[in-house]
Amino acid sequence: MEVFAPLVEVEGREEEEKSSHATESATAFPAHQGIIASSADPGSLRKWFDIDNGGRFLSDDFSGEISELERPLETSSAAATTAPAPIDNLMLFVGTWNVGGRTPGGPGKLRLRDWLMPTPSPSDIFVLGFQEIVRLSAGNVLGAEDTGPARRWLSLIGQALNSTDEEAPDSAAYRLAASKQMVGVFLCVWVRAGLAPLVSDVKVSCVRRGIMGCTGNKGSISISMTLQQTTLCFVCTHLASGEKDGDELRRNLDVIKITKRTRFPPTRENCSPETILQHDKIVWLGDLNYRLAGDTRELLQKNDWRALLEKDQLQIEQRAGRVFTGFEEGPIEFMPTYKYLTNSDVYTIKPAKSRGKRRTPAWCDRILWRGKGMKQVLYGRGESQFSDHRPVYSLFSLQMNEQPEVTAAGEGRGSTLHHEFLSRGMVAVGKTAAAMGNGGDRNYKSSSSSSSSWTRVQAEELLLRSRTRS
Repeated sequence: MEVFAPLVEVEGREEEEKSSHATESATAFPAHQGIIASSADPGSLRKWFDIDNGGRFLSDDFSGEISELERPLETSSAAATTAPAPIDNLMLFVGTWNVGGRTPGGPGKLRLRDWLMPTPSPSDIFVLGFQEIVRLSAGNVLGAEDTGPARRWLSLIGQALNSTDEEAPDSAAYRLAASKQMVGVFLCVWVRAGLAPLVSDVKVSCVRRGIMGCTGNKGSISISMTLQQTTLCFVCTHLASGEKDGDELRRNLDVIKITKRTRFPPTRENCSPETILQHDKIVWLGDLNYRLAGDTRELLQKNDWRALLEKDQLQIEQRAGRVFTGFEEGPIEFMPTYKYLTNSDVYTIKPAKSRGKRRTPAWCDRILWRGKGMKQVLYGRGESQFSDHRPVYSLFSLQMNEQPEVTAAGEGRGSTLHHEFLSRGMVAVGKTAAAMGNGGDRNYKSSSSSSSSWTRVQAEELLLRSRTRS
């Protein structure tokens, strides 16, 4: 018999929403080096207000190109002298977790392997997205950047992934392909060392959707990469929160704007994708914040999760064609992932008529995908009590080197679907955008500096780094 967590009402004022801080970092390096490139300097407010250029506001988006993966096997293994064999199929693990502004403690205090290793057979690629790795206070959103929590998470992830078998060959170890932090949103991609030579064109793009569409407490980090001939895109998002009527439209608008504004710098050597939907395989993960629609009080008292799932806003909006056109999500056979009392398995409930923000258990944390040759093997959640959210994971089997469909005009199907997705989505939420005074899209800035051994980013971020060194 399945046992569900009890529900509890919490009276009085609830603690303030946890928030995270302002950081943007992109990096590509060997796994065990906990290094994150940062754009912080004493003039960190320049992120929002360009003092050196007549008080001009900077673009709220960021894009850059990461050079090819560092290849530790070239110096640590004789296998590097042989060309890697082509791969037809591989296993992809995707995880998302809102950690509520908490930083993990010392070794052994947080068992990540319970989340990362749901099956005895380890995956080939791990894509891990986090939200609120710092508290979303005003100081963290607008002030100096703090990469300490991200470094700590990278260290713990590296230990968890590489502690399976000390006698395993170097090619079985995991290396960090790329990581990026934007305030509290953090995305990292790890690959088996044996796959590293097959990875190329690693790029990153960030879109801010926070206050007035300008701050990074909400928004997205997208990482694009090519594995053999297959292009992959991983989109980690933290969408608009709230349970008021109409808040789901704000989340829909976030998805549409992120899809439209995410841009990856073009590569001269090949026709690499420049938008999310031009990739062969896409995974969209994160705290999407969709809640339950209508009156759910009676169903909550009965712990009737299947009936509650029928009221899930994301499924309602997707079926209506207002968001995530063409994306798939596996059957949800786990309990709501939000909101729990700290260090417990008890949900926090605040009815709509109570003081403070309304709180109802919901499936906020989700993983969706799009593309040919993708088969979902697992979709579940972890049971760590570290946060008021439960971590979610999905395991995929990927068929590599699928040939994209080509239209009569010779245009890739991904590009055609890109225009279809945007046109349908903008029709659905156009009135909402106008009512919110969105202010229109901002201009994109492309990378202007040549690639170094680490990364190629916008000229303004290179300037910030040079000032930090001096």
